[in-house]
Amino acid sequence: MRADRLVAELLVLQARGRVTAAELATEVEVSVATARRDLEALSAAGIPVYPQPGRGGGWSLVGGARTDLTGLTAAEAAALFLLLGPAADGGPEVRSALRKLVRALPGPFRAVAPAAAEAVLVDPAGWGAAGRERPPVVELLQRAVVRRRRVRLRYGGRGHAHTDRLVDPWGLVDKDDVWYLVAGTPAGRRTFRVDRVLAAELTDEPADRPAGLQLAAVWEEVVAELEGRRSAVAATVLAPDRLVPVLQGVFGRHCTPGAVRDDGRREVRVAAHTVRSVAEQLAGLGGAVEVLAPEEVRAELVRIGAELVERHGR
Repeated sequence: MRADRLVAELLVLQARGRVTAAELATEVEVSVATARRDLEALSAAGIPVYPQPGRGGGWSLVGGARTDLTGLTAAEAAALFLLLGPAADGGPEVRSALRKLVRALPGPFRAVAPAAAEAVLVDPAGWGAAGRERPPVVELLQRAVVRRRRVRLRYGGRGHAHTDRLVDPWGLVDKDDVWYLVAGTPAGRRTFRVDRVLAAELTDEPADRPAGLQLAAVWEEVVAELEGRRSAVAATVLAPDRLVPVLQGVFGRHCTPGAVRDDGRREVRVAAHTVRSVAEQLAGLGGAVEVLAPEEVRAELVRIGAELVERHGR
């Protein structure tokens, strides 16, 4: 689990003063590439970990071997917990490590660090789309969540012009590289796709966050609502086993493989928000996939086929 590994690596740096990536990899029993990525992630997040090139170089905490975790600034503590927070559900050992880190911090920082740990939730289950690069505005939104400050958004929703909104940021969700901001608005809770945020401004106004809010529980509600809309139309199809991973990539969690038929093809249930959406996704697989039901999806495939023949048949 990355959270307790990062804590262990910081403690190794504290004890040893300076280590190479290879030495750290041996110490925490990971590959050299993993150790190097962890060190770079800590440094990029603002933790005082720096490389020293050349003979006798390596990675070290600023201040050398006498530096301990109580020397972190508020910003550095928040940055560390932003790294550790998404893994906080990894088990009792990870939660224990986070609690120990909180106790090791100076009093004024103890509220900042846990807020950072709760700022980001990682949901690895994708919607079926390919991974994307992290939007640059994520960093600003993280600061807004940690500092409990309102954010002014210019948001470009699907199918309509942009709107300007003042929101209370509750937390960020990384769903298979698609980022969402869960926030409070005058109309209630809303979820914003971060890649549709055209501009964001951090204000000095304190944000209103419900007492006892659990981001994971709120996100479960959001996912349930979205999944209900995204899976309104289901179809049963027959496909060769080699295409089942393709269907899973297209339909994400709305693809459920079933039993294998006598002819070697597998029965698969797929779903999307409309009949046309289901048919369009399946049309790309041509005759390799057969739709058993419902008749509406079969009819839509026939219509799409006729449209393609009309366009390209000449």
